[in-house]
Amino acid sequence: MKPNLDWTDRTVRLLSSVVIAALCFASIINGTVTIVLLMVAGTFIITSQFGFCRVYCSLKIKTNKK
Repeated sequence: MKPNLDWTDRTVRLLSSVVIAALCFASIINGTVTIVLLMVAGTFIITSQFGFCRVYCSLKIKTNKK
């Protein structure tokens, strides 16, 4: 797996997952939406740590310069 995410894309994903988690744990977002958003936030955290996104790979998108 070659990384296909740039550092800005990784940072945006990480920050958005923190915001999603904060909204969910503060009970601002409730119900089924909470579960779905927490799964999305978890996916964002994993992809930001590894620098690889399967969706980007299938669409042949690379945000890194290398």
